[in-house]
Amino acid sequence: MAKKSKKQQSNGTPATVALTAAGVPFAVHSYDHDPSHPSYGEEAAEAMGVSPDRVFKTLVVDVDGALTVAVVPVAGQLDLKALASAAGGKRASMADPALAERTTGYVRGGISPLGQRKKLPTVLDESATRHETICVSAGRRGLEVELAPADLANLTSAVLAPIGRV
Repeated sequence: MAKKSKKQQSNGTPATVALTAAGVPFAVHSYDHDPSHPSYGEEAAEAMGVSPDRVFKTLVVDVDGALTVAVVPVAGQLDLKALASAAGGKRASMADPALAERTTGYVRGGISPLGQRKKLPTVLDESATRHETICVSAGRRGLEVELAPADLANLTSAVLAPIGRV
């Protein structure tokens, strides 16, 4: 994976700019987004030819009144109870999409765990550690970044926990 040049950095998304600034190796994958596809994450996996257990979706969740980011494989679902526990809370529910967009600075289907307008507590599904690299949204529909799970966890100060279910 190559680092991006300064020219690419200035034209990037907040997520790619954050990765470049941190000096983390990453690769950018782009594809033509199909608005009629029923799942942003599954579309990304199919378009890139990557196994869905290596492509992770970013979900914004309300845990006891505080917004929290959950990063789980697109091949499964988020276990809200497990997320609440991992985040030190009791109850979790999906955040209002408009609030998630305002808080992160990204649009639904393009929310990245990196470079958010307001850094939110983050929980990364522990299955990410089974892979050398994983893909997450780069901050725009049709754009993904591939990076090492340890780098993602470090940059987001993520807690690793079993929050995904098949």
